[in-house]
Amino acid sequence: MPHMYVFPGGRVDAGDARVASPFGLSSVDVKKLTRSTSAARARALAMTAVRETFEETGLILGHKQDPAPRSRSPHWQPFFQTGYVPALDKMQYVARAITPPGGVRRYDARFFLADARDVSGQLKGNGELEDLRWVSLDQALDLPLSPITELVLELLGERLRGARGDWEHIPLYRSLFGKELVEHE
Repeated sequence: MPHMYVFPGGRVDAGDARVASPFGLSSVDVKKLTRSTSAARARALAMTAVRETFEETGLILGHKQDPAPRSRSPHWQPFFQTGYVPALDKMQYVARAITPPGGVRRYDARFFLADARDVSGQLKGNGELEDLRWVSLDQALDLPLSPITELVLELLGERLRGARGDWEHIPLYRSLFGKELVEHE
């Protein structure tokens, strides 16, 4: 999405399903994710989120482990060389969005949330994303966003304020739920 601000992300690699991590998703998040996929695929999706965030931003959502784990997966070797293992226990599943039927399929994405205090590393890009920086949620909503990214950020804002289940007051929710936003919370 050129000229738009997006979350880091990408395709599930074979290694995402095979690489071990001693810290799994919460049972609540596994239950939410397995409404639309298998438990193995749910874990692979979360692993992908950790790996892609590291590749695209340099940020590590992980627990320190000594000795550093090793992997034959070329996609996971750089992550493990940092001395961390993925911290799936530090992330929460937020939503799933799919490009509406009839159009060119551009994404089928799951969105996860992690507390910035659980992240290590230095913010540095690999060239895939531009203008990489920390911004507040309010500042993010003022950036050029796709409608689904804006909606996910609005849902996150509601969640962080403690609101639960009264999403109908968000205009984008009314227009995108069931079309692009397939599931959340």
